[in-house]
Amino acid sequence: MRREIPLAITFLAGMFMLVDFFVPHHRVSAAGEELKQWGTIVIAASILLGIGNLIRVHSKKIARRQSGWGFSLVCLSVMAVMLWFGMWPGAKLGPNPLVGSIAQGSYFNWMYLNMDVPLQGTMFSLLAFFIASAAYRAFRLRSPEASLLLISAIVVMLGRVPLGQLLTKGLPEKATLPWLTEAIMTYPNMAAFRGILMGAALGVMAMGLRIILGIERSYLGGEK
Repeated sequence: MRREIPLAITFLAGMFMLVDFFVPHHRVSAAGEELKQWGTIVIAASILLGIGNLIRVHSKKIARRQSGWGFSLVCLSVMAVMLWFGMWPGAKLGPNPLVGSIAQGSYFNWMYLNMDVPLQGTMFSLLAFFIASAAYRAFRLRSPEASLLLISAIVVMLGRVPLGQLLTKGLPEKATLPWLTEAIMTYPNMAAFRGILMGAALGVMAMGLRIILGIERSYLGGEK
C-alpha cells in the first residue's frame, strides 16, 4: 500500500488534468484550478523540505568532520543570517525598517546585492572557461560535420562584431559576414533549435504518460 496509494493519486490527478485540458466545462475547469492551487501549496511545502534536508546533510558533514566541512559551516551560517534578517520577529524584538523586509536599503537587500549577486556572477564567469574548452573540442576538424560547424561558428562570431563588418566592407550584401550570420541564425540554427524543442516536448509528454500510468516509479524511491 505504500506504493499503490501514491500511484493511484498520481494516476487520478494526471488523468483529471488531461480531462481539464480537453473538456471545456466550467465545473471541470473550476476543479482543475482548485487542483492547481493544491499543487502550488505542495511546491511551497517542498521548499521547507529542501531547507530541512540541506540542514540535515551539512550538519552531519560538520559533526563527522568530513572533507569540506568548513564550507558546510559557512553555508549554514550564511543561511541562518539571511533567514534571521529576512524573517525578523518584529512582534517580539520590535519593528525595524532595516530588517524583516526585502525593500531597498534593508540588510537583507544589501546582503543579496553585495554577497549573493557577486557570487552568482563569479560562478557564471567560470562557465566561460568551460564553454571555451567545450568549443575547442567540438570545433576541431575531425569530420565534414565538424568542419561545417567550425566554419559556421567562425562566420557567426565574426559577423557579430565590428571586425566582421570591416573585413567584408565593399562586398555585395549577400557576401558580407553580417548577412551570412543572419542567414545562419535564421534558417539552419532556428530549424535545429525548433527540432530540439519538439524533441524535448515529446520527451516531456512521454515521461508524463509514464508517470501517470505508473510505468516510471523512480520518484517513489526506485523499484525496490
